[in-house]
Amino acid sequence: MQRTAIYPGTFDPITNGHLDIIRRAVKIFDSVVVAIADNKGKDPLFGIDERVAMVQEAVKDIPHVEVEAFHTLIIEYCQKKKALALIRGLRAVSDFEYEFQMALMNRKLDPEVESVFLMPKEKYSYLSSSLIKEIAAFGGDVACLVPEGVHHRLKRKFAEKKERK
Repeated sequence: MQRTAIYPGTFDPITNGHLDIIRRAVKIFDSVVVAIADNKGKDPLFGIDERVAMVQEAVKDIPHVEVEAFHTLIIEYCQKKKALALIRGLRAVSDFEYEFQMALMNRKLDPEVESVFLMPKEKYSYLSSSLIKEIAAFGGDVACLVPEGVHHRLKRKFAEKKERK
């Protein structure tokens, strides 16, 4: 039986920290699905199709990784994909409380799906998509923090926003 894990998130945008978690996950599981949440409540900078395209481009050289958008509860998506685990990244102790609550709720909804917590390399432990967007919005250089394609899209997106003002 194939061991599939789901790595869910908004990925607005994907960072090098996310990629580090994906690379760690494919060492443990036969396949990893990067599941991009269509969470309009978060008011993402990039639309769902843009985020899927950015992630697909970023993972194209990592074997056994699939990228899809999802529009359901993550547990329902896991059941649909026959996944046995949810991958969650922990950067700092502050992430743990929220992730712990989510893991317990997901276990309540489906005790067969395990939550697996992975830590990124230390050099990525401070990265977040929100921080990346804030730096990029002010013209800061985020080239070493995100994949090259994401860097270009961020520059283009914030240039377009400035033009509209």
